[in-house]
Amino acid sequence: QVQLVESGGGLVQAGGSLSLSCAASGRIFSNYVMGWFRQAPGKEREFVAAMAWSGGTTYYGDSVKDRFTISRDHAKNTINLQMNSLEAEDTAVYYCAADPRGVVRTSPRSYVYWGQGTQVTVSS
Repeated sequence: QVQLVESGGGLVQAGGSLSLSCAASGRIFSNYVMGWFRQAPGKEREFVAAMAWSGGTTYYGDSVKDRFTISRDHAKNTINLQMNSLEAEDTAVYYCAADPRGVVRTSPRSYVYWGQGTQVTVSS
């Protein structure tokens, strides 16, 4: 019953910044966990960041914790991912996901709802 649509992907030079947005609609409760994942060709889907729909504590994967910021825009019902100091290793399809169980988990298997993804390509 949750619909997620990512936007904001594109091509950016190394060292630059990009902001992704996940538009959420449907039946979402405050305890739902909203997450960002990414997947590069030939690699497993990787945890990027997560937070509760209600806001508050944020969580990050080790590879992005000093560079990325997850946030919620309450007025627009979106979950955003601000990406700074981008490097080539950040190139991937980025997915927005939701977990109704209310506990932050890093495994993509824990998330029930998924968007279709948006491509982020970082060039040198």
